Amino acid sequence: MNLSIYLGMLRRAEQTLAESFRQVSDGHGSEPDVHFLCQTLARQCDHHEELLQPIVERYGEDTSDNEPERLHAEGLSETRSGPVGLLRDLQDLYLLASLVDVTWTMVRQAAFALRDRELLSVVGECDAETATQLKWLQTRMKQAAPQALVAAR
Repeated sequence: MNLSIYLGMLRRAEQTLAESFRQVSDGHGSEPDVHFLCQTLARQCDHHEELLQPIVERYGEDTSDNEPERLHAEGLSETRSGPVGLLRDLQDLYLLASLVDVTWTMVRQAAFALRDRELLSVVGECDAETATQLKWLQTRMKQAAPQALVAAR
């Protein structure tokens, strides 16, 4: 069974996303909504990882795949400055959250095949929160884009 590959990838992706939310929160502290919401979203990712623990204990975890770290992009090790920097940092978060989202989808399909109610419950909660994270990121990027791309110089 290859579910362990996706569980390992998912845990690392959630960890990376949490770290990245915290990085953007710290780097864009002058934007109160970004600062506080990114902290909240990072805690959600931490909680997702906690919820995965019993599932990982049951099915195992293959940690040989480095996808989340590779897709995390070196650029999120520090935040960019200014309006365009905020927009690009939010876009990086969106890409990583998209990886998390599609990975939850793959794990959900495995949970259906296994008829694993506990896993389906975990996926349901975490996938819904990840979808909300994506919606917020998209909304915040739409809000930031006019100033960053037209007004700022």
